[in-house]
Amino acid sequence: MASEADLTALAAEAMGAQEHRFVAALSGVPGATFMAADGNEQPDSAAYGIALLSRYPVRAWHTVRLAPVPVRVPMWFTGSRRPELVRDEPRVAVAATIEGPHGLMTVVDVHLTFVEWWNGRQLARVRDSLATADRPLVLMGDLNMEPDRAVRITGMRPLVSELTFPADAPRSQLDHVLLDGELPPATGRAVELPLSDHRALVVDL
Repeated sequence: MASEADLTALAAEAMGAQEHRFVAALSGVPGATFMAADGNEQPDSAAYGIALLSRYPVRAWHTVRLAPVPVRVPMWFTGSRRPELVRDEPRVAVAATIEGPHGLMTVVDVHLTFVEWWNGRQLARVRDSLATADRPLVLMGDLNMEPDRAVRITGMRPLVSELTFPADAPRSQLDHVLLDGELPPATGRAVELPLSDHRALVVDL
């Protein structure tokens, strides 16, 4: 696969998604010109971020930019005896108002920081920014927190309870699919894929 491929478009084609959007959190080349994205990046520039794909029509898109931790934070790397101080990355959430089989609904995809005392603030910002969004609302992604805390911050209920990290022998659930509102009963499961160190959550609504 070419390094300049549009991975979101390729995934949308593979799953038959008529709507998709990629939102960059960082743009440039890691270790060189990597910087916070602001939404004005050139279409062909290298970028890292998050995507949302839908087989149903999307009436509106909404982006929530999430500031990184404002100070360097200690992080332990494999094989290191001491932590290293690193800069956190900016994060982003992307939401879509979807015309689904049960009417309008909102779906939100997000990946929060690993820094525990900051990811709760990020999740609360996502929650507050979507206070007036159409319900039902499904919030999903790697929240980097356990289920009880995610539920407490959002006030939403989980649609699946499965361990997701690390993928080969999961010990915790860092990934979630949460619901605010009413939808038909759902069944969910965690699936190990060769693409990630997390297991993917699949929920059939």
